[in-house]
Amino acid sequence: MRKILFATGLLFLLSQHLFAQILADPTTWSFKTKKISEGEYELLINCKLKPEWHLWSLNPGGDGMLVPPTFTFSKNKDIEVVGKIKESGKKISKEFPGTDGITHFYENEVSYTQKFKAKANTVFKGSVRYQSCDHGQCLKPEEKPFEVKITDVAMVATDSMEPIAKVDTAVPVQVEKLDTPKVAAASNEIKPETEPVVEKVESSGNTYLLLSGLGYGLISVFTPCVFAMLPMTVSFFLKRSKDRKTGIKNALTYSLSIILIFTVLGALISFTLGGNALNAIATNWIVNIFFFLIFMIFGISFLGAFEITLPSSWSTVTDKNANTNSFVGIFFMALTLVIVSFSCTGPFIGNLVVEISKGGKMGALFGFLGFSIGMALPFSLFAMFPSWLNKMSQAGGWLNAVKVTFGIIEIALALKFLSNADLANGWRLLDREIFISLWIVLALILTFYLLGFIRFSHDTEMPKNDHELTYLSIPRLFFAIAAFSFAVYLVPGLWGAPLKGMSAMIPPMGTQDFILGSGNEGASAAENKKEGPAHKYADKLHIYEPEVAKKYGLDTYFDYDEALAASKKEKKPIFLDFTGVNCVNCRKMEAQVWSDPEVMKRMKERFIVASLFADIENISLPESEQYDSKFLGSKVTTIGDKNEDIQATKFNSNSQPFYFFIDENEQKLADKGYGYDPNPALFVKHLDAVLAKYEEMHK
Repeated sequence: MRKILFATGLLFLLSQHLFAQILADPTTWSFKTKKISEGEYELLINCKLKPEWHLWSLNPGGDGMLVPPTFTFSKNKDIEVVGKIKESGKKISKEFPGTDGITHFYENEVSYTQKFKAKANTVFKGSVRYQSCDHGQCLKPEEKPFEVKITDVAMVATDSMEPIAKVDTAVPVQVEKLDTPKVAAASNEIKPETEPVVEKVESSGNTYLLLSGLGYGLISVFTPCVFAMLPMTVSFFLKRSKDRKTGIKNALTYSLSIILIFTVLGALISFTLGGNALNAIATNWIVNIFFFLIFMIFGISFLGAFEITLPSSWSTVTDKNANTNSFVGIFFMALTLVIVSFSCTGPFIGNLVVEISKGGKMGALFGFLGFSIGMALPFSLFAMFPSWLNKMSQAGGWLNAVKVTFGIIEIALALKFLSNADLANGWRLLDREIFISLWIVLALILTFYLLGFIRFSHDTEMPKNDHELTYLSIPRLFFAIAAFSFAVYLVPGLWGAPLKGMSAMIPPMGTQDFILGSGNEGASAAENKKEGPAHKYADKLHIYEPEVAKKYGLDTYFDYDEALAASKKEKKPIFLDFTGVNCVNCRKMEAQVWSDPEVMKRMKERFIVASLFADIENISLPESEQYDSKFLGSKVTTIGDKNEDIQATKFNSNSQPFYFFIDENEQKLADKGYGYDPNPALFVKHLDAVLAKYEEMHK
């Protein structure tokens, strides 16, 4: 268990490292001085932002939780700061997601002016602390130091001074020539060139995030990692609850402890990592192997092979505190639940963080508050009503059946994590038919177990009726029917059936060795595809190509530069599909949207389609094509690295699925990309708008 906890901590540190590679600072700062008169200067600070990113105004408005830029100037006996710093640029005012009221911010570029007096030649030092945001999330606040030399005090005034920038280890401060802002004739105040623009945008409301979190929390209670804590919780509170008053008090304390821990932890993850980082973690093959091992261990444990227990020293501390009725004992139990359940609650937290990223800064508080309430509610109810726990502890038969059921499901999910790592590295250990076969076997084992044909060492006898005959309960029968039906549904997949309902969970069709009637289907697809040499990387990536693309003969490119060349030659716009081998939502979009006849017709006839996999790590680039990436902070050596760098640097995005549309000159044909939205009608509308834009630009 200590190794598991250590690995969990290591995973959290790994996630922080991954995030540093996922979103680079979108700002570029420059600092210089302008001499006004003898001894009087202006410090001119300029910040340029990447498209779709912004900085909050010095007076940001909103709900009071926004982080405006703050400027700190180091003490210097030769420098006297005069007045307050002033901002200029095109200020935008709008209601922002998750905030209350109008907010004020700057996009593209903003300048700041600070007057000061210099008594002697010196170095003016300071720093600016700021937070950059796009329309869906905010990065954690950064601090940018600077130092500018003053060398012409008591000399003839000049228009500008030599700027010197102190290099920050994260993002270099770039010093460049600044355009002189327009200054009002009667004063030195720099005024905006245009009036603020007021717009309305949709947001994920705090109430929605609270309810979403509550739902995820309730569902997570039924995962094996959390469910495994119930027996310990039962015995703990049965021991403490000597009377109803004590039971209610302990229950509320336990619930509040869970709420406090998860809310604080969740808020920290949300503010420091964000949804994209969790997405990157989910697609990392090392993390997937880790979760595979964790899920296998819990699954085998639930089948009765062994019991997972905390270190005896922890149990001693718990028992000691339990005897004193202290808050520490109850809080420790709650903390133990949080730690041990991480491997199962992680996916739900990841989904919740994605929802939170669509809201405002307060969204993290509401989302994780709801999650913690959902987690705490069942435990508090059991603790407040000890009689329920007594019945639960006495009804060992059905409780053990639930554990075994979760154990089999846990092993099935473990195979999915192993499949993710297998696909990312091209090991070909779990090809499609092997994966489906294993799931069919597990579904049948679960069916036979629920029907009573299989028993494990710690199982009790089936209940008996008045005639001393064993019988099958109605709920158990329906669960057995569901398990057997699932096995039957999977069987056609062994011969190449698409299994659209599970397409997001099982390996792609390209990994299957045998497909019934594949000769005819292959010929049909070949007829639909264009003749000519195979596209770059097609020999290695064709196995990941969506089944719908193969079915309709979609001509797919796998290299960005090759797609640009094809666009110039064929005079068609480019459909950039930033996808991933282990991207569940990518498979859903392909199965539900790409398969629509109107969508596929446009993709096949009117676009150059390029599927750029961002999580391929087992295909190296030729040495001549490798380069250093400022965004990744490392050398680009694989196809996955290259596609990830392209998506981030050219399109300011790093989540999948995401679709961007450009022409042969890399000009955008839509202001923003198109994310996950499984509505074919909306996608057709978007494609038509892109085509119209392309025609307009190429008249």
